[in-house]
Amino acid sequence: MKRNPIYLFTTVLYVTIALFAGSALAQQTKHSAPPQSTPDAPSAANAGLPSEDTVNAFMHETMGYDPSITWKIEDIRPSGAAGLAEVTVIVGNAQGSELSKFYVTADGKHAVMGQIIPFGEHPFAETAQKLNAGLNGSSRGPATAPVTVVEFSDLQCPHCKAAQPILDKLLAEDTNVRIVYQNFPLPGHDWADMAAGYADCIGRKSGSNNNDSFWKFVSAVFDAQSDITAANAAEKLTALADQAGEKGTEIAACAATPDTTARVQHSIALGKSVGVNATPTVFINGRVISSLASVPFDTLKQLVDFAATDGKK
Repeated sequence: MKRNPIYLFTTVLYVTIALFAGSALAQQTKHSAPPQSTPDAPSAANAGLPSEDTVNAFMHETMGYDPSITWKIEDIRPSGAAGLAEVTVIVGNAQGSELSKFYVTADGKHAVMGQIIPFGEHPFAETAQKLNAGLNGSSRGPATAPVTVVEFSDLQCPHCKAAQPILDKLLAEDTNVRIVYQNFPLPGHDWADMAAGYADCIGRKSGSNNNDSFWKFVSAVFDAQSDITAANAAEKLTALADQAGEKGTEIAACAATPDTTARVQHSIALGKSVGVNATPTVFINGRVISSLASVPFDTLKQLVDFAATDGKK
């Protein structure tokens, strides 16, 4: 997860927290002055949501001071909280790009940064159910474990590489855990999509649970991260698939199929449906951990053990 563009956006947005009326170039933005504003066209589908023009104008007013920063609207939809629209944008610069999310109030006059978390007697149950219904990734650990840890990861992401030893240790020390890997290649990474396709194919080839080849491949890609580029990704990933015990050329062919692309997109959509916009994002029986490295390992174990006990009530 590259922090520079997202950090800039978050910092500036906290300072400038009001939406500006107006219009700007849709989708792929430029930092010239936005054209004259035009009224947003209401419809049953977008009633209560800000238009793309308004979001682009807002981004121009908040980020236009730096011509090296670009953005593209990824999604505008109703959020899970009444009265708030959810806006997802891809913010980038020469350092890389990343998904960022903010919320717009129903009156269209304020934007809110931060994470909306569920509330109630069982606040994580709905997310856990949604995840369990949509999981399609490889897993390790007992299939009957009371705690499912879902990891949304990107094989090109350095922070995902750093998170892997933490999850390895958790699995080794806690029998309550089953870990499921879900592909979530970030839009600013130039070989992550291809790597996700390879990972999905290897996972399917030998079955989704406790697939040794899959985990060997994931570990090998993380180890080789700095040597893989967009230009050599196919060659490197094919060789790493061979090293993991699979026939690399067959995995490469599988990774290029529409079925594999659809499976990776399903995983991305599942992540977005539960609020994932960065990697790694981890869920413990539906409870989100957005920054795994910032959680002390003892606390992580406590969260898992609590989830195992609480789930039996």
